[in-house]
Amino acid sequence: MTLPSAIEIVEVGPREGFQYEGIGRPDAISVAAKARLITALAKTGVRTIQVVSFVHPKIVPQMADALAVLEALTPVRGVAYTGIYLNDSGLTRALAAPNLTIVADLVLSASEAFALRNQKRDLAGDADAARAMGAVYREHGLPVTVGNIMAAFGCNFAGPIATERVLERAAILQDIAVATGGGLEMLNLADTMGWADPAAVVKTIAAVRERFPHTRISLHLHDTRGLAIANVMAALECGVDRFETAIGGLGGCPFAGVTGAAGNVATEEVALLCKRLGIETRLDLPALLQAAAIAEEVVGHKLVSRLAGAGLPADFFARIE
Repeated sequence: MTLPSAIEIVEVGPREGFQYEGIGRPDAISVAAKARLITALAKTGVRTIQVVSFVHPKIVPQMADALAVLEALTPVRGVAYTGIYLNDSGLTRALAAPNLTIVADLVLSASEAFALRNQKRDLAGDADAARAMGAVYREHGLPVTVGNIMAAFGCNFAGPIATERVLERAAILQDIAVATGGGLEMLNLADTMGWADPAAVVKTIAAVRERFPHTRISLHLHDTRGLAIANVMAALECGVDRFETAIGGLGGCPFAGVTGAAGNVATEEVALLCKRLGIETRLDLPALLQAAAIAEEVVGHKLVSRLAGAGLPADFFARIE
């Protein structure tokens, strides 16, 4: 077991949560409410908060206010507000947005069935869209260094995903990144529909490291079937030092085909696990729990995080250390 001494936690709850929670709601979450949660998260010690998605408003209307949300935010020293963009049109909008830190990354799906539902394109079209985004990055002098693979462990519409498929998609991302003057410095593997288990996590990490030994691995784990925190532990034991998490367990994918599924692994639960393991996160657990309470107020219902529900007694760590 080789645990990292410190990890990076990227908070994706606002983007994941507001994208999912707003589906079909007549009382859409207001810009002010979104900004309130993001502001609370900026006080927890987290360094990166994914706040919006630049998608077509007719497809994901709950993200139509992306620019208004960004305009409502106050920059905080040391905190980056980021977003996602899945095609060149979304990237172009993001490049003109205020208060947004642009991450030069690309996204591919490992599942064609999911790509068709999520982006209305097959795997070849998915790669073509990534190449078009690469051209926009190159035009703006932004070398691509980060790749993301959705449905990297399995798909509700296609079943398990072969590790070789993940490696093939990573190779495409690497080629596009090099063409922009960059290279795949980090690969983020997303368990978009909650198919991963600890054994699959270990196997996939090993395969990626063998093929791309100089690429940092990051994980984005959904808790759809209750294994997310176990998957975090397995990844930590492999030395993975970056995770995308969501406050309170917010989120879910509108195109995953599972109604009422849990969202991402909860930020506060990952922070607690790391605290017990002696892994530095730089996150303030009481501040995270306060943010989780605000998240519940904003979405109007209880969230799935057990830690947010149980809380921490003031002398919790004194009792167990």
